[in-house]
Amino acid sequence: MNEDKFNLEMRSFLKRVGITSQREIEKVVRDALDSGALQGNEQIAVKVTLEIMAPESSKTIEGTISLE
Repeated sequence: MNEDKFNLEMRSFLKRVGITSQREIEKVVRDALDSGALQGNEQIAVKVTLEIMAPESSKTIEGTISLE
């Protein structure tokens, strides 16, 4: 395995995941604030599931994001 290539590919993938996740969370929170579903002082429960197709594996990561 080429460690350098693997590291660059993994960083590129994680960058896409991070940017996409942040945008989606921001959109959902803004929409919920606009609709009144959130007041702006809550903690939002979040969960991400990472699935690796081959070899098969999955990992769920849970946490909270405070709005205040």
